[in-house]
Amino acid sequence: MSIRLKKFSYRYAEEVFNAKLGIKNELEDILYDCTKDLSVLSRPEFNKILDAEFKKRGWLCQPQVFDNDDDAYARFDFMKDRIGVEVQFGHASFIGIDLLKFQVASYSGLDSIDFGIYITTTKAFQKHLKNTYGLKWEGSLSFEKVTRYLPHIRSAIQIPIYVIGIDI
Repeated sequence: MSIRLKKFSYRYAEEVFNAKLGIKNELEDILYDCTKDLSVLSRPEFNKILDAEFKKRGWLCQPQVFDNDDDAYARFDFMKDRIGVEVQFGHASFIGIDLLKFQVASYSGLDSIDFGIYITTTKAFQKHLKNTYGLKWEGSLSFEKVTRYLPHIRSAIQIPIYVIGIDI
């Protein structure tokens, strides 16, 4: 089985991201490199593998959204060159918190990112890992849910967000 990346551009995020083509290619390489062995990709293990690969390529890990705030929910997963990245393999209830982090970090006095990247998996990927390897992905947020949800909160989330779904 080969991995592919599904993409959804919210508020022209793809056009903004194409202006940083080197970073875009690097991010896609990270995702492909981390999905070479699907048999080990439980949700916690997948996060560990991604964390190591992003660090190896010079991304900041767990940077704060706010100055001097130790709240775990007020951190991005990764950041580089004014791009905030959130990886969400957990429950769908985290979508609001994640999207608001992008919005808050891009406006007001913070102005720390130009756009956000939201990485998740597709329903087909989750189903494949469950059926083929017995890995527990039930209840995980899916690419399909993010792309359905995001346009409905258009007035609240004004920053461009590039959604990537890891697919099979």
